[in-house]
Amino acid sequence: MVNYEPLRFYITPEHKCSYLPHKRSATLFADPNRSLSRAEYSRLSQLGFRRSGSNLYRPHCKDCSACIPLRIPAKLFKYRRRHKRILNINKRVVTTKTDPYFSEEVFDLYSRYIEYRHKKGEMYPPNASQFTDFLVNGRKEASFYEFKEGKELLGISVADDLEDGMSAVYTFFNPELKSRALGIFAILWLIQQTRKTCKDFLYLGYWIEANKKMNYKSQFTPFEKYLDKAWILTEK
Repeated sequence: MVNYEPLRFYITPEHKCSYLPHKRSATLFADPNRSLSRAEYSRLSQLGFRRSGSNLYRPHCKDCSACIPLRIPAKLFKYRRRHKRILNINKRVVTTKTDPYFSEEVFDLYSRYIEYRHKKGEMYPPNASQFTDFLVNGRKEASFYEFKEGKELLGISVADDLEDGMSAVYTFFNPELKSRALGIFAILWLIQQTRKTCKDFLYLGYWIEANKKMNYKSQFTPFEKYLDKAWILTEK
């Protein structure tokens, strides 16, 4: 059933920015009490919104526009030499698609990732309830893409199936396997999957030029930035 009522949005009070020190931020949320259709979710993604758990949000900061939505036109993507090397290193990895779920093995992998990579972030220390609310509960478009070598679980990408593409919600992996570049591998795999399913875009979330942790996103070229209510193709 189509909901024809106007969609309401809510703005949070200003709070400490989790990306840039000494900055204050605010967030615009789509009505959390509204059951959004896949078409509505897809349209909001086209307008720069992201998903966390069951909530769709977008930065709405008064004096800052550093958070730039980024997406990759899958058919135009160009592999770099490094990308081909990473794919070759991980050529024995088998990927399985499942519904989101909680298990001790999955949560242990998530915990190790957060503790190693994001000790200063909002998700530290990791706990089962936060993990479930963030990545297991949410929307029916979500899937876990498990990356395994033999019986070993190396990582999981959480991605949503949209009308015009895929949205990479979050990826976590064994942080000790640095030489495998599993985070980059996961994005490369999602680009390939986007192509296989004849979709146009892989949505990568927000890119902040001043945040070094986000530099990796700009290596997947060409990409599109959402600026001034339009997607702009960038050949970097």
